Amino acid sequence: MRRRDLVRAGALALAGCSTQPLPVSSEAPPAGQLPDAQMPPAAPREFRAAWIASVSNIDWPSRPGLPAEAQRAEALAMIERAQELGLNALVVQVRPAGDALYASSLEPWSEYLTGTQGRAPEPGWDPLSYWVEQAHRRGIELHAWFNPYRARHPSASSPLVAPHLALTHPQAVKSYGDLLWMDPAEPAAEERMLAVVTDVVRRYDIDGVHIDDYFYPYPLVHGGADQPFPDDPAWRRYGASGGTLARADWRREQVDRLVQALHRTVHATRPGVRFGISPFGLGRPDLRPPGITGFSQYDRLYADVEKWLAQGWLDYLAPQLYWPIERPAQAFGVLLDYWLAQNPQGRHVWPGLFTSRIGAAQDAWPAAEVLAQVAQVRTRAAAGGHLHFSMAALMQDRDGIATRLRAGPYAQPALVPATPWLASAYDAPPAPVLDATVHGLRIAPAPDAGGRAFVHAVWRREGGVWRFDTQPADDRLLKLGPGIDAVAVSAVDRLGIESPRTAWTLP
Repeated sequence: MRRRDLVRAGALALAGCSTQPLPVSSEAPPAGQLPDAQMPPAAPREFRAAWIASVSNIDWPSRPGLPAEAQRAEALAMIERAQELGLNALVVQVRPAGDALYASSLEPWSEYLTGTQGRAPEPGWDPLSYWVEQAHRRGIELHAWFNPYRARHPSASSPLVAPHLALTHPQAVKSYGDLLWMDPAEPAAEERMLAVVTDVVRRYDIDGVHIDDYFYPYPLVHGGADQPFPDDPAWRRYGASGGTLARADWRREQVDRLVQALHRTVHATRPGVRFGISPFGLGRPDLRPPGITGFSQYDRLYADVEKWLAQGWLDYLAPQLYWPIERPAQAFGVLLDYWLAQNPQGRHVWPGLFTSRIGAAQDAWPAAEVLAQVAQVRTRAAAGGHLHFSMAALMQDRDGIATRLRAGPYAQPALVPATPWLASAYDAPPAPVLDATVHGLRIAPAPDAGGRAFVHAVWRREGGVWRFDTQPADDRLLKLGPGIDAVAVSAVDRLGIESPRTAWTLP
């Protein structure tokens, strides 16, 4: 039987028609049959992600103390919704306040998981392992999100337990309003954060380490002035040692040191893991475009984000651009262009979108605002994606946002943009091999592939039109409909590096 008839019969079988089983061809289809002029275009690329917050049970789990089976069901529902929508990454909060939503010997179990800090899930399971496994099974990246300095959130109700830093190193944790905060100038705070991240990167197959916008705490204001952060002991030690920086510069130096150390530590521990930061969306006042006003994270959170980006101390920046397009003082497009212009090292810049503001009780905006922001990001060639805060809005389909994303901007799947500056850590994957079977085409890894493929990029030609799709690399069957007359498949690794294509036409 000709290969054309074999695959056609397989396609009919998949379509539910009655047919007798046919033998599997052991002959690998020839690669490169298609002339260059007929090859499909480059694969579309766009980082499409959502944050999943655990603090205060914003996203997951929906409330503390759920049975483990319910926690897993909620996580799986979010992962499956991400797959349905066409997201290719999830950013899951695993350290909201010096605690852990995974099995850790360094920090206690989070009360947002079990209801009481330090109490392990019963029956025992490891949520982060589950998130990673289920996301990867669907070709979705999993980035672990850590809060670097918060030690206790106002929503917490159970007592702190060892080995929480506030108990093991009480001098490193300060009370500030209704928060407990790890003092960035205390060595124990930095050491604990680096140890926690190293532990997670070593033990879990994550794709990224992610930190948010909480550096020094957002200031409490009394009588029109910021309430001082109580870091006098560390400041006095600095002065006694001969330090000459002004206090604000000294504080920025503490945060700079942690950011640089995290970047170095993540890559030293596992070179292919990306390090990302999602800061507040307004830059330094002295560098801002005309007309942009508002809170200064540089002066009040002591975050010199422009420096981090200029130095290349991160792999992606996700500035939180949580304002509407038409607000002049924080204009979305102007701010996006600002951050893109601060990027001499060519790192990824993927803005955060305030999708959860859709349908909010106060200052709500419609889904059309988020769709318009996605469209604006796409007009900037230097921007390659975006993140939604947070998954709850997509799960609830507020104002039809999930439906409209799936039918519009996410109608065609996309690969995550490549990270070439880390590509030397791994060899690019070799091109896959295609085998014709009764069920369609089987995608087989090349003999020297070594498990390097994360997803397969798949083009199918029907009626002279190429259509793009992705599928997890462990899903080896490529289904073909009756109208398909050519395919092109490549392997894509965890850094988005694409192999040569294996192209094939029906004879």
